[in-house]
Amino acid sequence: MKVLLIKDVYKLGRAGDVKKVADGFGRNYLLPHGLAVLAVPGALKQAEYIRKTASAQRDRLNQELSEVARQLEGLKLFFPAKAGETGKLYGSITTAMIAEAIEKTAGVKVDRREIDSQPIKTLGVHTARIRLTVDLLPEITLLVHREGEAPESAYTAEVAAEPEEVGEFAELEAELQAEEAEAEAEAEVEGEGETEEPAAEA
Repeated sequence: MKVLLIKDVYKLGRAGDVKKVADGFGRNYLLPHGLAVLAVPGALKQAEYIRKTASAQRDRLNQELSEVARQLEGLKLFFPAKAGETGKLYGSITTAMIAEAIEKTAGVKVDRREIDSQPIKTLGVHTARIRLTVDLLPEITLLVHREGEAPESAYTAEVAAEPEEVGEFAELEAELQAEEAEAEAEAEVEGEGETEEPAAEA
């Protein structure tokens, strides 16, 4: 389906953009969350207005949050955790835990939904981005070390980790990419199957 974004969407586009997305991604995420509307003629007439309004709001937010982004960029957080011999945690480090650690360490309150990270299930060094705005994406470092050991041990943790579970947004994004690839393949096959009819003799 084609949708008109009415808000900036991380990894997809900015307000006012028209995007072709997987049906499931549109119906289950974009439309119900008020991030987009179907790209029908009536809605498309509003695209330029949406784009200009969003641009002004984005500039204002970027200015307001630039100091917060500066505080967060390069921030290091330490998480002591219980883990097995392979380095796999008994449990996981969640975005809620990361948000709490950010507030305690940097004094900045961040919504856990703004943290781009899957649950962390292994010892070692991990990174996460904070989605302040579509332009401001400070990156933080998460050092998960074994309880009772120095935090620096996270740098040398040797893990035989199992693949991490895919989160809801990543699942939808993967669905979008798969459907788009399938549509492109079908288009190529249809193109190869078309042949020109000989011109009629005069």
